[in-house]
Amino acid sequence: MLTKPEDYYDAETFARIKKFADQKETPCLVVDSQLFTRQLDELMTCFPYAKTYYAVKANPAPELLSILRDKGCNFDVASRYELDKVMALGVTGDRVSYGNTIKKAKDIRYFFERGVTLFATDSEADLRNIAKAAPGARVFVRILTEGAQTADWPLSRKFGCQTDMALDLCILARDLGLVPYGISFHVGSQQREIGVWDSAIAKVKWIFERLEEEDGIKLKMVNLGGGFPASYISRTNDLQTYAAEITRYLKEDFDDNFPEIILEPGRSLAANAGILVSEVVLISRKTRFGLHRWVFTDIGKFGGFIETTDEAIKYPLYVEKKGETEECVIAGPTCDSADILYEQYKYHLPLNLASGDRLYWFSTGAYTTTYSAIEFNGFPPLQGYVI
Repeated sequence: MLTKPEDYYDAETFARIKKFADQKETPCLVVDSQLFTRQLDELMTCFPYAKTYYAVKANPAPELLSILRDKGCNFDVASRYELDKVMALGVTGDRVSYGNTIKKAKDIRYFFERGVTLFATDSEADLRNIAKAAPGARVFVRILTEGAQTADWPLSRKFGCQTDMALDLCILARDLGLVPYGISFHVGSQQREIGVWDSAIAKVKWIFERLEEEDGIKLKMVNLGGGFPASYISRTNDLQTYAAEITRYLKEDFDDNFPEIILEPGRSLAANAGILVSEVVLISRKTRFGLHRWVFTDIGKFGGFIETTDEAIKYPLYVEKKGETEECVIAGPTCDSADILYEQYKYHLPLNLASGDRLYWFSTGAYTTTYSAIEFNGFPPLQGYVI
């Protein structure tokens, strides 16, 4: 079944994005700032008790960062380069957290000298680096969580530590002169199963109680991370449902005396606000009587669609042509055999689709421009626009 624009965008928004995109060379990403703002307002309404730390890595367009700045939001920053971006817009260090647990000592110092005092950690080596380069800073320890099986883009294993190690790190932080400030987790990007927040929050509550009772350490903050989903082909619950359930989990564990709550949204704000437009380069069959066509387009894994790896993220795809359809394999333009977007999951595209036709990929405003290679096969990075 072909994707319908009205299933993802109101008519006015889609017309505005399409009119702008159709005047541009492909491939390009067009993000609608009004839609981004509406989604940010909805998030802040659904979680009135939480502080928003936008995950800059999702889409660092200055226009979007400025909207967040003006609405009083904070920023989850992963590198000194992202820090420079937000500070160039007048954001001060007290509105930034260094959310990456993998960082050089000199970068910790770079952040600290610019007024950043909130740092993520998940290892003793990193914690000791923070103590040396950012004395007296606040640290929050990231724990491992379940959820890899129900997230489209899992984040487990590389980040976080077991709960017993989290206890040790909080104690060590105190002994090193740092402030053990809180606990964080991330249930995985594009997380469909709301219940994984329940088990993660329960772990956090246990850590809070254990540290206060046995070590006299009173933590003050819970960082719920991101994970709120965007609207791809497989639909999800709406944000209000996520918010209601997560709030219920927090109340069950912390009663009404919430600690400081932090959210790190990225995909849920930026993805739906963007449409990526590409062009059909070539259509072919691999055998004379092949049952499906290969559709080659001018965007591929190395142009910004890395999240199609293992066909994890399935973007809604709209074409203007109508009529009888056939299953297709969709691949990118580069001379790399890995540059196949969808082969197992078959999109149905019209038989009259031809070279030069445009493909409109919905919900692509997050993790496309930032994943785009600089010059693989000579192709330039994905061009992004904000309207």
